[in-house]
Amino acid sequence: MIPQLNPRDFAAWRDSARASGGPAALPVVLDVREPWEVQTASVTPDGFTLVHIPVREIPARLESLRQAHGADQPIACICHHGMRSMQAANYLAQSGFGEVINLQGGIDAWSEQVDPSVARY
Repeated sequence: MIPQLNPRDFAAWRDSARASGGPAALPVVLDVREPWEVQTASVTPDGFTLVHIPVREIPARLESLRQAHGADQPIACICHHGMRSMQAANYLAQSGFGEVINLQGGIDAWSEQVDPSVARY
């Protein structure tokens, strides 16, 4: 079962992930939305690495993700409302990624709970 993380709890998760990985380790936020969605609304990297891979491209880009960030790097998946990111998180976990969570409610909840300047669509 993939853990669900409420966006308002993201900062604590990020800080915990950074502390356990050392000062140079940044957790990854994997945005699995389509490019037009990312152009419409996006999170701003703050103590994490932001990676954009549309959900349909994840199988083809899995090894490059593993090589760039490692299978043990904490990853938080995000989409519009949390459904595609849950699929992506499940796929990553089944593919050997160790710490994967889903941001419950997606970018919409992020805008509501964390950063109201992020556009809602």
